[in-house]
Amino acid sequence: MRINEDTLLEGKNVVLVPYNAHHVPRYHQWMGCPELQQLTASEPLTLEQEYEMQKSWRDDDDKCTFIILDKQRWADPTVLEEQCMVGDVNIFLTDPSDPSLAELEIMIADPSYRGKGLGKEVARMMLCYGVTKLGIRKFEAKIGLDNKVSIAMFKRFHFHELSVSQVFREVTLGMTVDQAVRTLLLGDMAFMQEKVYRKDQGSQQEVTSQVTSSNATSQATM
Repeated sequence: MRINEDTLLEGKNVVLVPYNAHHVPRYHQWMGCPELQQLTASEPLTLEQEYEMQKSWRDDDDKCTFIILDKQRWADPTVLEEQCMVGDVNIFLTDPSDPSLAELEIMIADPSYRGKGLGKEVARMMLCYGVTKLGIRKFEAKIGLDNKVSIAMFKRFHFHELSVSQVFREVTLGMTVDQAVRTLLLGDMAFMQEKVYRKDQGSQQEVTSQVTSSNATSQATM
């Protein structure tokens, strides 16, 4: 989506930035892993195809993608942004007739970052972004039946089981954004700051123009 091409979301332990061309080589390296191919139901692509995919995801109206960065490494000006990458997160608009319905997908690709609570933080950030910026009112998530940790995490965000596919070995969870969920997600927006994202030719981050607190407050009361 073009809507997030200049958006940076900063949390406590992670930073989310739009998926750009300089991220592609690292992403391509990740997706050469058979485990990640299986978890994401993906086929291996050539590097050229991966660049084309990145362009498509940026331009498509039904996909909103961010790259997940390790905030501690990202804050070090000597570390390139690509070296801070730990995964990605996507919101897919799955029903053209209902733009308020979306699927949320989170991938912590670097094994050393799994089990540290980053998925939970990223989930909350993207749920908030989906509600306040994209007008999402219903979320779904498809998770492998063996991924008990992710299933439990989504259920903490009021997701519940919609269906189970034994053929694909996955469960589909769903959540409607009612008042209880809005309070859970948006009750304290201070945990996430939205900033304008800039990228120079040397692929080191330049971040400017923090969104005003009044704007964040107005979003929280939408």
